Amino acid sequence: MISLRGVTKSFRDGPREVPVLRGVDLEAAPGELIAVVGQSGSGKSTLLYVAGALDGDFGGDAFVDGASLRTMSEPQRAALRNRRIGFVFQSFNLLPGLTAVENVMLPGVLRPGEPFEPLRARAHAALARVGLAEKALARPARLSGGERQRVAIARALSAGPSVLLADEPTGNLDAETGEGIIRLFAELAAGGLTIIVVTHEERVSRAATRVLHLRDGVLA
Repeated sequence: MISLRGVTKSFRDGPREVPVLRGVDLEAAPGELIAVVGQSGSGKSTLLYVAGALDGDFGGDAFVDGASLRTMSEPQRAALRNRRIGFVFQSFNLLPGLTAVENVMLPGVLRPGEPFEPLRARAHAALARVGLAEKALARPARLSGGERQRVAIARALSAGPSVLLADEPTGNLDAETGEGIIRLFAELAAGGLTIIVVTHEERVSRAATRVLHLRDGVLA
């Protein structure tokens, strides 16, 4: 589902170009739960942004479902993100004024011409998939941290993506709640979803089908 080939990425620091990714190669197949680990500042999140079509300014090439991100315009990358790639972040990024089901529906609402009732039905199904069917009408303030993260995962799953990318998804959760999220990721991968998790936590790595280390801008 994801293929990175010789990906490079640098940031400018005054007059200097600071390399972050140096010829990264990665193949992620359906059903894989891949953990990417490395020191803070090693470029883990940058790698995720390139793989998820959030950053189009890179060298080499990146493919999602066989489509080259290098040859896409920004509107094309945005459409790909909206339909084929789910994102989960440490901070949940839920809108406090919306209910759980409305938060899950939000990406679909932003797609032109999306029928409302099927969208709502998919949002309810996504909440049921993460064990939150009974919390559909609750707003984020009435949910625990783990429940909020599950809403964020349901939102990422609502469009039926082939790839799920997660950046430190258990970083704001206690040990027990984090373990529940990790088990959920393992179940989703077992169902055929491709999942890449950037993490510094050993408990995530233990559940992964593969662990990759990012050192000096190269995956090993």
